[in-house]
Amino acid sequence: MPTPASLAAVTPITDRGYVHPEVLVSTAWVADRLKDPSLRIVESDEDTLLYETGHIPGAVKVDWVADLNDQLWRDYIDRDRFQRLLRSKGISQGMTVVLYGDKNNWWATYAFWVFRLFGVENLRIMDGGRLRWAEEGGPLTTEVPRYPEGNIEVRDRDDARIRAFRDQVTEHVRHHSPLVDVRSPEEYRGERLHMPEYPNEGALRGGHIPGAKSIPWGRAINPDTHCFRSASELRTIYEQENGLKPGDEVIAYCRIGERSSHTWFALTYLLGFERVRNYDGSWTEWGNLVRAPIEKP
Repeated sequence: MPTPASLAAVTPITDRGYVHPEVLVSTAWVADRLKDPSLRIVESDEDTLLYETGHIPGAVKVDWVADLNDQLWRDYIDRDRFQRLLRSKGISQGMTVVLYGDKNNWWATYAFWVFRLFGVENLRIMDGGRLRWAEEGGPLTTEVPRYPEGNIEVRDRDDARIRAFRDQVTEHVRHHSPLVDVRSPEEYRGERLHMPEYPNEGALRGGHIPGAKSIPWGRAINPDTHCFRSASELRTIYEQENGLKPGDEVIAYCRIGERSSHTWFALTYLLGFERVRNYDGSWTEWGNLVRAPIEKP
């Protein structure tokens, strides 16, 4: 897929120094494999109607609201429903699943994180996401593909390794362990309860969890290319500027866990941190808890 000369050049993924470069694929890599039967492309967007306006040919949609979240409990669906979801998208055992989406892939990494809760392997993120694909002139279609029922097997959801809950966050605070607040600076300072361009809602109180460092999720992305920054740039942000260490047990949070999944992905796969968990209750939960401590600058 030719790239318009006006677009900022992207350093090849293999040249960026990541610990796990295999989890990222380029738009060109995807364009070359649109008809590959061993590949399933999945779009997951914040704007749940965006897929219908045009998507990568052959891509299926996973709706983070309707598909991944239980409609009664504030939790994710169970194993049986998740397995039925993936099979309905034509995903079979051994397939490679490539996720992409809007907003520099923050919802794609959220879906990636949920897929990992169920032990799904062979996952990739299309670097640059939907925006890079469109800016490069990649084809988009409104045709919804139909695939035979898949046969993928998923395990029971395992929350222990990569998901954090409020009691664990409380212990983290007590032991002064690393917490990363990936929200906007305005949210971190308690001036807003949501991002500046969104309705100001989500919690009764503003501020941040005591001891949390403010590292907005978007810093991991080069705004000119919509792609992840190199490993050296990421280390500057997370390690040199904020003192995180690869051996740390880190908990990341935002408002509902989607932006923090992006930071979880960057720390875990691009920098090789082995003990990072996403607190998906995030500020929607913490900011509404009775007797939960908060800080403001």
